[in-house]
Amino acid sequence: MSVRAASLAPVLNAILLGAIWAAVILGGVAAAERGTAAPRAANDFPIASDVRLGGDDAQTRLVLDLSEKIEFRAFTLANPYRVVIDMSQVTFQLPPKSGEKGRGLIKAFRFGLFMQGGSRMVIDLARPARVDKAFVMEPINDQPARVVVDLVATDRDAFMRTVLPESREPEPRKAERIDDHKGDPRPLIVLDPGHGGIDNGTKAPSTGEMEKTIVLEFSLTLRDKLEKTGKYRVVMTRSDDTFVALGDRVALARSRQAALFISIHADALRRVEGDAQGATVYTLSERASDARAARLAEAENQADAIAGVDLSAEPKDVAGILIDLARRETKGFSLQFAQAVVGELRPTGRLHPNPLRSAAFVVLKSPDVPSVLVELGYVTNKSDLKSLISPEWRDRTADLIAKAVDKFFTTRLANTGQH
Repeated sequence: MSVRAASLAPVLNAILLGAIWAAVILGGVAAAERGTAAPRAANDFPIASDVRLGGDDAQTRLVLDLSEKIEFRAFTLANPYRVVIDMSQVTFQLPPKSGEKGRGLIKAFRFGLFMQGGSRMVIDLARPARVDKAFVMEPINDQPARVVVDLVATDRDAFMRTVLPESREPEPRKAERIDDHKGDPRPLIVLDPGHGGIDNGTKAPSTGEMEKTIVLEFSLTLRDKLEKTGKYRVVMTRSDDTFVALGDRVALARSRQAALFISIHADALRRVEGDAQGATVYTLSERASDARAARLAEAENQADAIAGVDLSAEPKDVAGILIDLARRETKGFSLQFAQAVVGELRPTGRLHPNPLRSAAFVVLKSPDVPSVLVELGYVTNKSDLKSLISPEWRDRTADLIAKAVDKFFTTRLANTGQH
């Protein structure tokens, strides 16, 4: 603990801040009484019902209301500056838009399932800060249990000294693995529903539909259709609402010697970018095909940072090495499948005007597995969103992508002389 940081506020400010803390902690009681208590989750996990921030740029407090006392720990991560709160699994029923706006040292925060049995809150810091106090308040009378985290401003050097090896976060669940089925000659396809758990992905501004849910439902439908043909083995990187790191998604495909990797996403545009609709299929390229593709890849590649994964051990040149190692044949196969998908979707009229694009997506960087990323549509477009949440549209579109898979492998096997 930095002595200089600990003495940031004089005694008078400490007294005033104490009053603020009291208001933040107690202020939620009346609000809780006004609201209707949410039904307890069927799985009986503790419920997080409210969250509040108080303080200023020198000292900031976060208070999380819970239906019962839980175990948790708080630690810091750098590049970018973050505070991570890991806790036993809870059901988050926080008010809409919680975490989108911060206060004081807290710029914003996210929350969600990080791995089975564990939930996580990731706090984006406006500047370096240290965890001054982190404790749980027991429920008293009609007041809920509370997780309280106090942050105090510091400098970068002091912040970096708090990022210790023993503070590293527990590893999230690895991408799903199944038995090898040795001797099974059928091609193995890895389906990769983007995001998951604490990483929601994009969010529909009109209805609140989350990308992670849309793409999981679509991927499960596509999996069932592919398996029903009997021609393929199919593995999912995730089949529920759990976070999986980007590198683990790629590692799964490579370790299983997959014949094809399909990452499923749903796009979004910022207001300043106007409107757009239709599906887009991306392949790997060191240089993005256009500015929009570059921005999308940059956003998608931030998934690990969003979920509070420690990136300090990642070599800075991994991406460049992988791109250099990517065989021309693999890139060619990736493009062939991307063209097959576009060819099947084109008659439906649900394609973006420029449907074939490329950029440096982390999940496409396997040097020996043909890989594409399919953006099904835009959650920011009303017409696309209506389709994305429609079971009928999902079923039809999954059929078309399954046909593209058939076309890809028929052509590939014919060219290699395999039957």
